[in-house]
Amino acid sequence: MAQRNVSRRGQQKGESFMDYSLLFIVLFLVGFGMVMVFSSSSYEANLELGDSTSYLRQQLFASILGLVAMMVVANIPYHFWERFALLAYLGSIVLIFLIIPFGHTSGGATRWLYIAGISLQVAEVAKLGMILFLASFICKLGKGIQSNKGFAIVLGLAGIVAGLIYVITTNLSSAIIIMAIAALMLFVSCPDYKRFFLLGVIALAVAAAMVFYVVQTAQAHVDDLDFRGVRILAWLDPEAYSSDTGFQTLQALYAIGSGGVLGKGLGQSMQKRGFLPEAQNDMIFSIICEELGLFGGIAVIIMFLMLIWRLMIIANNAPDLYGALLVVGVMGHIAVQVILNIAVVTNTIPNTGISLPFISYGGSSVMFLLIEIGITLSVAKGIRLKDL
Repeated sequence: MAQRNVSRRGQQKGESFMDYSLLFIVLFLVGFGMVMVFSSSSYEANLELGDSTSYLRQQLFASILGLVAMMVVANIPYHFWERFALLAYLGSIVLIFLIIPFGHTSGGATRWLYIAGISLQVAEVAKLGMILFLASFICKLGKGIQSNKGFAIVLGLAGIVAGLIYVITTNLSSAIIIMAIAALMLFVSCPDYKRFFLLGVIALAVAAAMVFYVVQTAQAHVDDLDFRGVRILAWLDPEAYSSDTGFQTLQALYAIGSGGVLGKGLGQSMQKRGFLPEAQNDMIFSIICEELGLFGGIAVIIMFLMLIWRLMIIANNAPDLYGALLVVGVMGHIAVQVILNIAVVTNTIPNTGISLPFISYGGSSVMFLLIEIGITLSVAKGIRLKDL
């Protein structure tokens, strides 16, 4: 394998490293995603819009734009983005605030801006902006990142954006992902693992306290709970809320269970025919399991594991800390989002409404993910191969 011959930037001679394995995996996931978007959305699109290819055409357009952007970014030296780190951070905050007067509402949530006729989900911009900013900021902190003050500042800066996303766009899943990106980048750059153990304990304690509070409140005054509290109750007992909050989760579980080992066959899902809401979005993994079975679901998970492995290889052999942190940020974004999506679909955690990277319908998501892959490929090109 070529990666065994990778060396650090100190190697003066050698050829650039191009990770074709990573590129193939990403192209496969994007192509497979378009197939599944069409399969899961054709019935609804034909019924509501009179065109079974409506969602597919929009996803194809976004994917083509994303692939073009990926190739352009891949050929730009990654240190070029270092000068825009602060702008990326401040720009993300400005876009989030613009949601208040100019936000577009869809599915009961106001999370999008229309710019030049294109729908843009600001949380996706914020994720990329956070990766660019934190990679530069952590490098500038240097050894200061090991101090409690430096550690707290990084978490605080990420917490500001995450908090704004949660409050203004009510997008809890994206807020969690942004904090996870920051935590993972800190984990790579800071050797004091006790802090991360403490953070994990605090996060689990907060989650347990929230669940306990919701259960206790529901026993006394269930009407006092907001929609997130009701989602937690539906997670604990989806059958009790089968007519409203737990309906989507139950239908997703029915889809997974009915697929068996080999599935019903591509395009043969029954749940996508008006039973499972947002089948092409958050719940597309359940349609994959119904049509392609347990085999198809595991195959998709393996592809994502291979993608994460390739990102780890690039991060481990990056020419410098800045490049490594960029790749780690991308890896954290994809890994956490995959875990959360599959956990939601299988009712392992409460429903938070989160897409499956590269596969779920969503133009903003696929475009910015492909841009992040372009940055990763740029870092990979900075790796030099030893002379044989």
